[in-house]
Amino acid sequence: MPSAGSRPRPAPTGDRQWRDSARFALGCALAFLGMALLVDYDAETLTPPRALLWLVLTAVVFTILLPQRVTAGPGWLAVRGLVRRQTVRTDALVTVRQYGDISAHLTLCDTDGRRLELDPRTLVANPLLWHELDTGVRRSRQRGTLREGVDVLEQLGHRIDDATVQAVLKASGIS
Repeated sequence: MPSAGSRPRPAPTGDRQWRDSARFALGCALAFLGMALLVDYDAETLTPPRALLWLVLTAVVFTILLPQRVTAGPGWLAVRGLVRRQTVRTDALVTVRQYGDISAHLTLCDTDGRRLELDPRTLVANPLLWHELDTGVRRSRQRGTLREGVDVLEQLGHRIDDATVQAVLKASGIS
């Protein structure tokens, strides 16, 4: 039970579309397995070693298609893949860089030397994740730790604002 002076910690914000993307990855992998087993069975070449091979290849397909899970809270942002978890303090960022145009990814580095890479489309699709990042970035700027990448974040902010406005207009039937 929280004491009278303490506030409960807010729940972390997560990628709202991650579950759907994970289901899609699983569906594609299972479809691959089904088709491979069916073709092998129809050709009468299905053996236990070949079935095992198809299972391993299905796991590889699933691993490739499974998206990273992005979560954020006050002062932090985390990206978790199948193998590792990357976390940065958003209130102590040093640099933010964007690499690539078509399949762009952001790289964030904090004062502790930790770095994180994520797809900016995740932030565009999840305004609450963007809000947590933006709040931390503002603190980094106030503290003077953010030395590089303000322009990248401003461009991303404009992109997110545009997407949000379009979604509101579409939902209201105006556009």
